[in-house]
Amino acid sequence: MKHISIIVPNEAVLASIEDPRYMFTAANEFLEAMGRQPVFKVQLVGLSKEVRLHNGSFTVHIDELISDVKKTDLIFVPALFGEMKKALEVNQDFIPWIVKQYRQGAEVASLCIGAFLLASTGLLNGKQCSTHWRSANLFRSMFPEVNLVDDRIITEEQGLYSSGGANSYWNLLLYLLEKYTDREIAIVAAKVFAVEFDRKSQSPFIMFNGQKGHEDESVKKAQEFIENNVAYRISVEDLAMRLAVGKRNFERRFKKATNNTPVEYMQRVKIEVAKKCLETSRKSVNEIMYDVGYTDTKAFRSVFKKITGLSPVDYRNKYSKIAVAV
Repeated sequence: MKHISIIVPNEAVLASIEDPRYMFTAANEFLEAMGRQPVFKVQLVGLSKEVRLHNGSFTVHIDELISDVKKTDLIFVPALFGEMKKALEVNQDFIPWIVKQYRQGAEVASLCIGAFLLASTGLLNGKQCSTHWRSANLFRSMFPEVNLVDDRIITEEQGLYSSGGANSYWNLLLYLLEKYTDREIAIVAAKVFAVEFDRKSQSPFIMFNGQKGHEDESVKKAQEFIENNVAYRISVEDLAMRLAVGKRNFERRFKKATNNTPVEYMQRVKIEVAKKCLETSRKSVNEIMYDVGYTDTKAFRSVFKKITGLSPVDYRNKYSKIAVAV
């Protein structure tokens, strides 16, 4: 019997507590329906017997206090809610217990922005992790020792798992269910819960807003110039000269401030504008390509797919409701 502990933090998102509980208790039912033995003992664990969530709208009753759980096999860390630093402060007492259980052999999986609490344990230092793309900049600033791969749906490293944003965690739940049982049970669960199997990237969902939460005013001016001149080809040399900064020094400062090279930033700004046009306009892909400063069709399509995970045509088919000329 595999012991699954779903922690119930203060300031947690209720769905990310209930969904793993539902998935793994349902898996026991699927097993029994096939004439097999159930394999999961699923418990909600916390710091107190009751936890009020969403400003008191919901009360979650705990199965076990963490102090009474001496050993477990898999810990789920749900998504947190509200201002992140406050949410971490009120849940500090979970950290030593998670670390202790991991060192005793438990695996730990964070769901969406539950990655912040998992990262607070220090267990992710030097390892890959994903989280909701909207929280990527804040995560990087708070946990620079963690290798954030914010385009990924699932990461796995040394018994530590994480998922991308929002409902992406269903893919991690399926992945872990297959690992702890087999493909047959995972397929049944995918069909029952209507989850698309083996989705690997959250890139199509990412909206790039730039990284402005830094103090380098010269880099901010460069960002604004890039965003205001999306139809033009701009070289790194031009940007450095405009700011009266050496090219190498400019590239170093830009990367430090935004976590992108200047070229990567220009690409992401252009592709974000192209995405909006594909969603809302009737322009052809080539017209949009020219509007964002590309003249080489192959290069545009290559960069677009690298950033979004889709071709421009596939992206339009996925997100546009209007009839278009391709």
